[in-house]
Amino acid sequence: MRITSALAAAAILTLAAACGGGGGGAQSSSAPNEPVKINFLSLAWQKESVAANKQLVDEWNKANPNIQVTYVQGSWDNVNDQLVTQFAGGTAPDVIHNDSPALSGFASDGYLLDLKDKLPAELKSDIPQPAWDTVTFDDGKGQQGVYGVPFLQESQVIIANKKLLDASGARVPTPDNPWTWDEFSAAAKKMTKGGNFGVAWPMKSPVNKTLNLALNFGGTFFQTADGKTTVKVGPEEREVLQRIHDQLYKDKSADPAALGQGTADPLPAFYKGKFALLPAGVYLRQQVAEQAPEGFEWVTLPAPKGTSAQQGAVSQTLSIAQDSKHPDEAMKFIAFFLNGANQAKLAKGDWLLPTSQAAAADPAMTTKENGWDVATASAKNLVVAPFLKVNGFDEWKTKVATPTLQEYFANKITIDQAASKLVEDGNKVLERYQR
Repeated sequence: MRITSALAAAAILTLAAACGGGGGGAQSSSAPNEPVKINFLSLAWQKESVAANKQLVDEWNKANPNIQVTYVQGSWDNVNDQLVTQFAGGTAPDVIHNDSPALSGFASDGYLLDLKDKLPAELKSDIPQPAWDTVTFDDGKGQQGVYGVPFLQESQVIIANKKLLDASGARVPTPDNPWTWDEFSAAAKKMTKGGNFGVAWPMKSPVNKTLNLALNFGGTFFQTADGKTTVKVGPEEREVLQRIHDQLYKDKSADPAALGQGTADPLPAFYKGKFALLPAGVYLRQQVAEQAPEGFEWVTLPAPKGTSAQQGAVSQTLSIAQDSKHPDEAMKFIAFFLNGANQAKLAKGDWLLPTSQAAAADPAMTTKENGWDVATASAKNLVVAPFLKVNGFDEWKTKVATPTLQEYFANKITIDQAASKLVEDGNKVLERYQR
């Protein structure tokens, strides 16, 4: 899930003031006849998203004088380190915004409440099972529990220069009929001319993007047998890696200048027509909508498909601290905060996809403006990311997969060498996390 820098020091001070000491969320209790007080840690960071979060908290507080929620601003940069300290000290907020990869460890350590018997029927039925799968983890004692409510997800799409797309004569893909990877490669070749390229692949952080798209061909990168998880890089996992590499070095349809860049870094070149297609997370549409030069026309296209159109998903989540003094009231707030109408507001503010089926049907989520119709339609292809359940994934990603894939996409090692590194070095990392 996208994690964007904020002022960590300010976040720590804010969290300490709002959650620490005598005023802590999990420790808070109310005197008789006083309202129940709940602390809500939010990691919203974009201006629109923060405004939507605060507006919903205000609406709740006005409608529920007996259950008052305090909005606490956190930061993706340091949230998990901060929560470890707060959980240990019994000062964690009652309601915690995070993403699904972080929940597994907190759940197995007993810090998060299992919500499966507390979820209101309407909320449970509004969110499809694949999204619930992203928040279902082992409790450390062999039982499966639900440790958060999933509410925002990200998919991969292609942002295209409409003028160059139209001029190429390539078929324009739709959610019901996306390009195959072969069609995608052919279209990129058609758009490569005059020193400009068909596509750009910013690969400064290559892991989540390639692993999520690998599911197009059934590539999971991990396998579990007899309770032991190991890394797997077979034909299915190699498909997307090889196809991106071919665009760079065989077809020469991918702009090599973008390789070392972060997701948004190629946008100035994109606006100048240096390349026509930019595969990216749906949230990047916001920067294009707000920053593209006047007169620049762009469209959102669905990601290509392989043997399927499946993509891996993680979710942004709301959880309840195990030590919260007011778990029932916290769940009532979550059910309000994440109802269909409110999820649509949150998704619009964050330029991401709501898990709520009611929210996905909201006219704001299906308009053609800024590609919302294509973005929202892509949610049907999201399934639980295989790496989500892997203990040690973060270390494998940081120490093994990121440098190995960077070398491979820079053409410094072969795909066989990359596969060997991912598996052999990766299994050494995972071995330390096996129970």
